[in-house]
Amino acid sequence: MNTITVYRLGRVEYEDGLRLMQLLGEARLQGQVSDSLLLLEHPPVLTLGRAARRENITASDADLAAEGVTTFDTNRGGDVTYHGPGQIVGYPIFLLPSERQDVRRYVRDVERCIIQSLATFGITSGTIPKWPGVWVGGEGSPDARKIAAIGVHLSRWLTTHGFALNVNTRLEHFQLIVPCGIREAGVTSMQRELGHALAIPDVEEVLARNVCEVFESQRIEAPEPTRTVSVAALRGHGPELQVLLLRRRPERGGFWQVVTGRIEAGETPAQAAARELAEETGLVLTPMDLDYRHAFAVGNAAPLRLVQEHGFGAQGVPDARVRLSPEHDAFEWVDVPAALERLPFEGLRETVRRAVARFALRA
Repeated sequence: MNTITVYRLGRVEYEDGLRLMQLLGEARLQGQVSDSLLLLEHPPVLTLGRAARRENITASDADLAAEGVTTFDTNRGGDVTYHGPGQIVGYPIFLLPSERQDVRRYVRDVERCIIQSLATFGITSGTIPKWPGVWVGGEGSPDARKIAAIGVHLSRWLTTHGFALNVNTRLEHFQLIVPCGIREAGVTSMQRELGHALAIPDVEEVLARNVCEVFESQRIEAPEPTRTVSVAALRGHGPELQVLLLRRRPERGGFWQVVTGRIEAGETPAQAAARELAEETGLVLTPMDLDYRHAFAVGNAAPLRLVQEHGFGAQGVPDARVRLSPEHDAFEWVDVPAALERLPFEGLRETVRRAVARFALRA
């Protein structure tokens, strides 16, 4: 019997999600991993499929920036859609067997997974042939509204991308676009249809169960991710604000980063953040929780190591002396724009942005 490994990842930066799809897809083609289902949430982002038209983004660049919404071009099918907190994004990474190698059947099966899941929560939904996705209200209904978007990509019968189910999604963000290029109908969420918010893990559980049932596969739980912290150390105020960057030694990647490290057994994330800050820089500060957790993959080949990182910020005194650990060969205090340009990963950049915003509020 086929198996599906289910990953429940929480928040994943969009570019990290694309990379994880690519790595797992390559590993699946080489027979190194089983089929996989990624269930996650993205920060606010507009994604454009191969058929997307830019005019279907109705907001200006300034409005998008004010709302904290970014844009990405993708290789999935479809037009423009929105991802954001409160929306479950599902990425099935399946190598379809010969009896399932039919694009229309695959899309119908994905739709069926969502329809069955919504029914579990008392929501009647279906499809509208002329429009993609899963809908509440039938064709011709004046109040037909999309509750889930579908945009898939198949290459050599390997599936990537997938679906986005609106659970507790901020529906106002859909006003920034013409969702999937459809002007004649609106969007909805499970929260709007039921009148109350739902627990994301509960909905993920039902989705995982239905995906395994529809695709006739045995479910395997993904291994627990490695837990780490990132700490953005700052000094100064206002235009004089600076971020401490550390450069990893060449054998460790040679890139610039903020303080990072693993949460050891028995430690809280805050304790790990304070310890790593002291060990890597010699700075004894009290890190502030930034309420930022995200998941990503480490490495470029199977077996992949998944990491769940917890972000912190720390305000340092201007004349604090930095003492480097052996894993770094240089450090610099740089202004915020330079730090954001130099950091190679979105998760590190977001940690810095949140630390700057948090300490600005306290100033």
